[in-house]
Order: sequence, then structure tokens, then C-alpha cells
Amino acid sequence: MPGDCTLLFHKKFAPNPLHASARGAARGLCLTPAGPAPRRGGVRRSRAERGPPTAAAEPPGSSMTPGKKLEGLVAAAITPMTPDGQINLSVICQYVDYLVREQNVKNIFVNGTTGEGLSLSIQERKQLAEEWVRQGKDKLDHVIIHVGALSLPESQDLARHAAAIGASGIAVIAPFFFKPTNKDELVAFLQKVASEAPGVPFYYYHIPPLTGVKIRVEELLDGIREQIPTFQGVKFSDTDLLDLAQCINKNGSEQFAFLYGVDEQLLGALAVGVNGAVGSTYNYLGRKTELMLQAFAKPDLALAQKYQFLIGEFLNFVIKLGFGVAQTKAVMTFVSGIPMGPPRLPLVNASEEFIAKAKAKLDSIAWPNSD
Repeated sequence: MPGDCTLLFHKKFAPNPLHASARGAARGLCLTPAGPAPRRGGVRRSRAERGPPTAAAEPPGSSMTPGKKLEGLVAAAITPMTPDGQINLSVICQYVDYLVREQNVKNIFVNGTTGEGLSLSIQERKQLAEEWVRQGKDKLDHVIIHVGALSLPESQDLARHAAAIGASGIAVIAPFFFKPTNKDELVAFLQKVASEAPGVPFYYYHIPPLTGVKIRVEELLDGIREQIPTFQGVKFSDTDLLDLAQCINKNGSEQFAFLYGVDEQLLGALAVGVNGAVGSTYNYLGRKTELMLQAFAKPDLALAQKYQFLIGEFLNFVIKLGFGVAQTKAVMTFVSGIPMGPPRLPLVNASEEFIAKAKAKLDSIAWPNSD
């Protein structure tokens, strides 16, 4: 989690006097959710199944900033849920406004690890994708939808749906039950998905700590555009900085986006040349991380290190308590004031003890005076 991946590695959060302002964001201009979250006994049909969008809905491709390169911070979206475990679409508008106004984050990665994407039904994933695209219109630069699944037809279905609703891009994780054993097998799977959305930028979601698929990305990228013309980059959620560095060194002319997914190691990844990052901590530590990026760019390495060390200090603390998606939801709830709800089984709620200790730790962190 602290990345979409740091779930496996760890996670981060920062104190923030945002509760009142985040609630105020809800009073901004929010579109009414396209429909209620699914109830027990029935599921709301997705837009694609209901037929062509109405005039009030956003036309495909119009929701985000056209042609803008994906770079900088990308928040790994948490999936809000009601107390009884149903997806809660009603708070996504507030969530978007909070990210933009309070964290200065204008890119989102939907239905990934942090978003419990593979614990959701296909229908739920479509509803979430639709709502993020809908509420992100004219507010977010990029809404990337993770469409990976163990079933190739399901992944293709999700890719077609993402294209139909105007997503900025799609990402695919390697299948991890029956695993690809070499580059050719993995590329064949990715190509079959990407070809279902031929006009949508495609990103490979590399997260071997969870998938067990350890095919080096350096190898995967060799000739990738010949197989997948829409290929635009990699969400690299692994600690193998040698592989990452070789990817960047050998593919500089391709203008690929290399987005790092292990938040607590972002400074090291910046040193080898990444141009962005996808992570769960940017939901609540976005501004702190942006200040680290600015310090690195000056360059003021000492200040950048200070931010990374403090983020790591918090992560080290919560990891020892037990840190994952459930705990991420709890931290996001008390930092933002937006109810994220429980995780889906087999994950269980964060304990009250964890919440109290995490809040106290966040409150104790002395951020640099420049913040």
C-alpha cells in the first residue's frame, strides 16, 4: 500500500487540519451520482448496459485534460464503502474536490490494489470507473482505470467499458493464478486487452510482490510498441531499482511514463529518472510529497531527504502495528473527514487502538518549516 503496492510494503499518512475544509468541498459543484450504490438483491446497470449516454453525461474523451502527459503524483483511489459493505458512489465528488483542493493531486488510479479492485465485482468496477470519470470532468487531468483481471474476457470487457466512458488511460496487472512464465506470454495477454481499447493509452501495472510475476520490465519493454501501439508506460510497484533504472536508461527516446509505486522509496526512484508516482499516500500526503518533489528539483537534496525520512518514520511506525488497505481507509477517513467505510472481506476493519496510535503519531511529526 503506500503505493498501490506499498500495501505489500507499507503505507503513509499525514496529519492534516482538513476535516472542515474537506467537508466544505462537498458543497462545491458536484454532479449527482449516476445512480445509487448497488443494494443487496440487485445491482445498478452500468452506463454501457443502459445504452448511449444522455446529454447530461460526459462524451467519451472529454472529461480530462486532452493530450496532457501523465506525470507527477497520481493518487491510488480508495474505494469508499457503506457500513454494510456496498460501494459508496455518493462521496466520490467530495473525494475529487478534496484531492484537488487540499492535496493538489489531479490524477487518479482507479480500481487498483488500494481500491480493492480485485475484490470487487465487474459491475462494481464499472460503476466506480463511471463515477470517477463523471466527477473528474474539468477537475482532474487523468483518470486511469485499472482493468486487469484473472479472466481475459473480463479484462477485455473492462477495457472496452473504460474506452466508452472516456477514461484517460487503462492499466493492466499480470494475471496471477495461472501466471505468464515469460515475456511473450505476458505481452500476448496485455496485447489482447489493449486491442479492445485501441484509442486509449495503455499502462502495464508491474507489482511482483503481489502477483508473483517477476518478468523484468526491462525485458518486457523491448519492442513493446510493435505489439501494443497504445503502450504509454509502466506503474512500477517494485523495489528493484536496477530494473527500473535500466528501463529508463534504455527507453529515453520513447517518452514512456515511468510511475513509481513504492511511496516510501520515491526519492530513490526520482534519482534514477522516474517522471511520476502512483501511491495511496498521495491521498493524504500529496502536498507533503509535492514539496519533496519541489525540493528535489531545485535541487535541495537535504530538504527532499527530510520529507522522505519523515514519511518513512510514520510508515515504519504503522507497519509495526499492522498496515494495509483497512488501515489506509481509516487514516484517510480521519485525515480528510470523508467516510471511506470498511474494507471488503477477507480484510477487516482497523482497530480503534490502531486509529488512536496512528493519529497521535501523525500529530507528532514536525514537518520542515517550509511547509
